[in-house]
Parts: sequence; structure tokens; C-alpha cells
Amino acid sequence: MLRKESTLGFIRGYDSNSLRELVDQAECAERLAEIESQRSLPAMLERVWLLKVLDRLDEAHALAEETVRQARMAGTRKDVLRARVLHATVLQYRGAHSAADQVLATCAAEAEGQRWHSIAAFARQHQGKNAYEAGDLEHARESFKQELFLRREAGADERELETVLLAIEMIERRGAARLITT
Repeated sequence: MLRKESTLGFIRGYDSNSLRELVDQAECAERLAEIESQRSLPAMLERVWLLKVLDRLDEAHALAEETVRQARMAGTRKDVLRARVLHATVLQYRGAHSAADQVLATCAAEAEGQRWHSIAAFARQHQGKNAYEAGDLEHARESFKQELFLRREAGADERELETVLLAIEMIERRGAARLITT
């Protein structure tokens, strides 16, 4: 997963239409410049995330593919899953929702099979965000409910659980608003 102390500190909130992270662009650009030359897998994962939230999607996509290759060659199975999930989020940002969902579902299933609850939750979280952005509220709701279960199994703190519950609530509101307007 991304280093919490590095990336979560940049998140200021979430866009209600897409659930994408809202970040301070200047802070993210500054951090990217700091780690630009680092070649470790954690640094590469962080760079992919930073490029993604800075909307430098072509660079993020190329680096995400390189990161998956590096994880396959020199990392653990967990590293490969983390890199593939992050790559899928770049696909999502590029509008390739079906491709992103397929990768995320595969990663979640493998992590769940290994009982790696935090990685499975990470994949389900992004599967939910991808589905929400694509307008598939039922799939988004189900993904977030699975994430909630997995986070509880992993011993997540209340803040993490609250974030998932807020995402589910946003889906419920968006679904209710659709019913009213139709």
C-alpha cells in the first residue's frame, strides 16, 4: 500500500461526484520533486499516486506499469497486488472503468483468498470508487460493504471505518437523488 504518512497527509477531502481525492496540488508537486529520483518500490508507488492526483495520467500510467513489473521481479505477492491496485486506479482516472474493475476484482479475490484483509480492503475500496464514478451505484455499494467487512477483519481504527461508512452514505444519497429526478 502507499505509505500512509506520505500520501494520506495530502488528502484534504473527497469529490462527491467521483470520490476522487482532493489534494493540495502544490504540496503534491513538491513531494513528487523530492522523490523523483528514488527507485525503491515504495517510492515508485508513491510517485504513481502523486502523478495520478496531479492529473499527469500518461506519466502515471507508464510508471504504474513499470512498478508492476518491478514488483513482479523483486517484490512479494503482496507488493504485486498493491502495485496492480494502484495501476487500476490510474486506469480509472483515464476512464477505463471496465478494465480497472476487472483488475481490482482479481486483486481483491486473490488477497481475500490469502486472508490479506488490508490489501483486499484496499482493492475493494478502489473498486467501489471506480464503480461510483462509472455510475454503477449498486456495484459501488457492494464493494464498499465488502471493504467495510475486510477493514473490520483487519482491525482498522474508527477513522478508517467512518470513511467507508461515509462513502456508503454518499452512494445512498446519490441513489435517492436519482429516484427523485426520474
